Amino acid sequence: MMDLYAEEILDHYKHPRHFGHLDDPSLTYHDRNPLCGDEITLELKIADNKVADVAFTGHGCAISRAAASMMSEEIIGKSLDELKDWNKESILDLLGIEVGPVRIKCALLPLKALKAAVWGLGEDE
Repeated sequence: MMDLYAEEILDHYKHPRHFGHLDDPSLTYHDRNPLCGDEITLELKIADNKVADVAFTGHGCAISRAAASMMSEEIIGKSLDELKDWNKESILDLLGIEVGPVRIKCALLPLKALKAAVWGLGEDE
């Protein structure tokens, strides 16, 4: 079973979904992990208080890129309130593998960017 998850992670790493830029995003958030050098810029298009579209760019290890790709597939159509409830387990469930202490910050970088973007947007309204 672990091999299936590893294959999916490699597929998302090599062929990330929603990689690129949006035209006129509602918000953009950039974050990085200074310990390993992973970086992500997350762009969200918000309509009717829901994620209408998402894109990300950046570079990093297989875990961080796969987590961003998998997360991007899951958040389209979700309300901002739903996204505020996302947590560490939400990302780890998507990845489906044990992530050790050295790679946990890599896995959670996309979530960190998402949370900052969503909570930041909520404060501006």
